[in-house]
Amino acid sequence: MAAMAVALRGLGGRFRWRTQAVAGGVRGAARGAAAGQRDYDLLVIGGGSGGLACAKEAAQLGRKVAVVDYVEPSPQGTRWGLGGTCVNVGCIPKKLMHQAALLGGLIQDAPHYGWEVAQPVPHDWRKMAEAVQNHVKSLNWGHRVQLQDRKVKYFNIKASFVDEHTVCGVAKGGKEILLSADHIIIATGGRPRYPMHIEGALEYGITSDDIFWLKESPGKTLVVGASYVALECAGFLTGIGLDTTVMIRSIPLRGFDQQMSSMVIEHMASHGTRFLRGCAPSRVRRLPDGHLQVTWEDCTTGKEDTGTFDTVLWAIAPRISACLPTTVGHAKNQRRYQ
Repeated sequence: MAAMAVALRGLGGRFRWRTQAVAGGVRGAARGAAAGQRDYDLLVIGGGSGGLACAKEAAQLGRKVAVVDYVEPSPQGTRWGLGGTCVNVGCIPKKLMHQAALLGGLIQDAPHYGWEVAQPVPHDWRKMAEAVQNHVKSLNWGHRVQLQDRKVKYFNIKASFVDEHTVCGVAKGGKEILLSADHIIIATGGRPRYPMHIEGALEYGITSDDIFWLKESPGKTLVVGASYVALECAGFLTGIGLDTTVMIRSIPLRGFDQQMSSMVIEHMASHGTRFLRGCAPSRVRRLPDGHLQVTWEDCTTGKEDTGTFDTVLWAIAPRISACLPTTVGHAKNQRRYQ
C-alpha cells in the first residue's frame, strides 16, 4: 500500500472530465487525449475488492479518479452490482449460507441440551436467499456511496482500450463514452468457466456465479470439481439438508497439503456429502420430467455410469475475466477440472 501511495503521488495534474458521443471520432479524440488533455489521473477498470481499494486510496491522496465496472451476465443470465466477486458471488454470500448450515447443525444438537425442538426442522431456501441477496444489494449501494463520498466517478460500462491512455465504453441507450487517464489499472479479476468439451454443460449447468442468486432451492445437486469453491458450495448445500454429491476426477484441493485435504473430505463425507472419486462427466441432458441426467466415466475402469440430479454446479479451474479490455486479449487457461 505504501509503494502504491508513492506511485500515486507521482501522477500528473488534474484535468476536466468530459464524455463524448463517439461517432467515427474515437481515434481523433484519442489523439487529443494522448496530447495531454486527459480526463483523470487514474482510471481503474474493475469494481471489485482490488479496484475499489486502489481507487479510494488514490482519491484520498488527492488524485482525480474514475472506476469503470461492468458485470457480463452469466450464461444463465445472473448479474449483480458493484463490489466484485467477493461481495456478490463469493465470500459474503458464501459465509452467510454457511452460517445457515451451521445453525441447522445447532438445531439438531439442541435436544441434547434440553431444548424441545421438534425434528426434523425444514429449511426454506427462498427465505434464506432473499435475505442474503438483500444484504448483498445493500453492500452494492454502500460501495457506490463510498465512491461518491471520495469524489470517485463511477461508470457502469464495459471498457475496451483505444490506446494506452484511453478507453471506450457503451452506456445505456447505446451512447459511446470515451475516457482518458494518465494511468489505467486493470483489476477485472476472474470468472468461473464451463467445460465446453462436455455435452450439455453450458445449456444445463450453473456455476458459483449463479448458486447464490437462485430464487428456488437447487435440490439434489452434483458439484463437479474439487477446488475449494467446489467443496465450500457442497458443504453448505449438505448443511442445509440438500442431497449433495461431489465428483472428483483426480485429487481434492490440488496445490494444498494433501493430508489436510483428506481430512476435509473425510469430515464432509461423515456429515452426509457423497463423493464420486476418479470420475469425469461426459454428458448432461434434460429428461422429460425436468431432471438432469449426468453420464460420467470411471477413469480407472473406463466404465460409464449415470445419475439424476436437479442441479449440476460446475466448480472447476477458473479462467481470466471475460471483462478484460479487448486490446489486452484473453489469457487462456487450458487446465481441465480437478
